[in-house]
Amino acid sequence: MVFFFIKALVALFTVVDPIGLAPVALALTADLSPYERAFVVTRATIIAAVVVAIFAVAGEAIFNALGVTPPAFSLAGGALLFLVAIDMLFGRQSGARETAREAREARKREDVSVFPLAIPMIAGPGTLTTIILLNSSTASNPAGPEFVLRLVIGLAAALTLIACWIAMRLSFSIQKRIGVTGILVLSRVQGMLLAAVAAQFMLNGLAQFLHIG
Repeated sequence: MVFFFIKALVALFTVVDPIGLAPVALALTADLSPYERAFVVTRATIIAAVVVAIFAVAGEAIFNALGVTPPAFSLAGGALLFLVAIDMLFGRQSGARETAREAREARKREDVSVFPLAIPMIAGPGTLTTIILLNSSTASNPAGPEFVLRLVIGLAAALTLIACWIAMRLSFSIQKRIGVTGILVLSRVQGMLLAAVAAQFMLNGLAQFLHIG
């Protein structure tokens, strides 16, 4: 149970990258007052939480309706997360979180809480894929009952969102203390962890497809 919680927390924390949100939030809210910045950050976190919750509850049902099997989604989702990890390792902008066009549009918007902070920076394709992959792995999992494991995933998601809120609220202090270099180093370490998690998702999907346990 503890190992499953750590796995869920590491997967969500690395794909969302709360520390990496700090400079983004700082740049997008630079012209706002402290009160307005706090409102935007809190609103973005709440919206992202609602989107994540919807996909956690209905994501599997949507894919079942489309005829997508768990092994296929594990392979595809793991591949997507691996691409995000590669971008983190090489310090490139990940199109799985925010495209260049979305970044240009974000700089022209007055309200950045919904776009791009909530979607896609926090609740992006990588985050939603991870949530669905984790939920799909709870069925017949020896770590514990499915209902309990889903609660564990919810706790990991909540902690990740809280970390995002704290990082965005303290964005100026974080960047001032560890600098851009520190943020890049942390991003690369998280990229290595995410690559391992993504590889495990793909191996699990392949094992399910081949019925080798």
